Amino acid sequence: MDRRRFVRTGALLGAGVALSAGAVIKDRLSPPPKDPTGEETVRNLPDLQKIPAREGEDPLLRMQRELARAMAKPVENRRWTMVIDTRKCVGCDACTIGCVAENKLPPGVVYRPVIKEELGSFPNVKIRFTPRPCMQCDRPPCVVVCPVKATWKRPDGVVVIHYDKCIGCRYCLTACPYGARTSDFGLFYSSGVAEGAPKGANGPILGSDVPYESAPSHEYGKRWNRKRHGSPVGNARKCHFCLHRLEKGLLPVCVTTCIGRATFFGDASDPKSLVTELVTKNNVQTLLAHKGTEPQVFYIF
Repeated sequence: MDRRRFVRTGALLGAGVALSAGAVIKDRLSPPPKDPTGEETVRNLPDLQKIPAREGEDPLLRMQRELARAMAKPVENRRWTMVIDTRKCVGCDACTIGCVAENKLPPGVVYRPVIKEELGSFPNVKIRFTPRPCMQCDRPPCVVVCPVKATWKRPDGVVVIHYDKCIGCRYCLTACPYGARTSDFGLFYSSGVAEGAPKGANGPILGSDVPYESAPSHEYGKRWNRKRHGSPVGNARKCHFCLHRLEKGLLPVCVTTCIGRATFFGDASDPKSLVTELVTKNNVQTLLAHKGTEPQVFYIF
């Protein structure tokens, strides 16, 4: 190859790389996709609304009716809120495990840990359990620090992440005062553990042939299989109030798995909802209120 061809080839390659980089930067810095609003977000779930109300019924039945009522409204008229009664929480971790199973969470990624505290002094000692999902803040600090606008607050108040826009910088992890965000490093529970697992020069090869771990999750209404280092591997992840379940008329899995019925969920814009009743009739508190994030998860202590 003579000098002229060499220079021309280098210029073409450089131009191609520049165009590719420019396209990637443009995509990353473009604003988040506009959330659908109006009538297209209405979900008609008549069968759930027909659940008869009875005295002394399981609160799940009431919340199910209220969920159907809320989904019959456009998304901008809903206000998803969670109330956690720590007096009823027994620390069983059923919500944590249910969340892991529902969202196919890998090692190190937890959306709903249960914080355990020992209070008092001997002999008057007690243990308090505090489930801690994402607070779905009205003023989320994680949103303003994201350099590529990969996270934002929906019209219904839920803070979400666009996995394909996220670059894994973890600024949002640092900004969140609740530690509600974690990073997906592409790990699998069965890596190097299952019999016959493949091994590379530097140890077990990351990956999984276990059906449960290789099954795709359906967060945000999309299939994510984490193969070949695809999203959400490398991305920030967090609780999203099980939006994919709400679309189908199902309560968040942490609500349905709670054996003590300590977690309540519903539409705070509905004055007749259970969450509205609990917030107005109890001396509810929010975590780190002094941070000014205005959380939408309330606690009864």
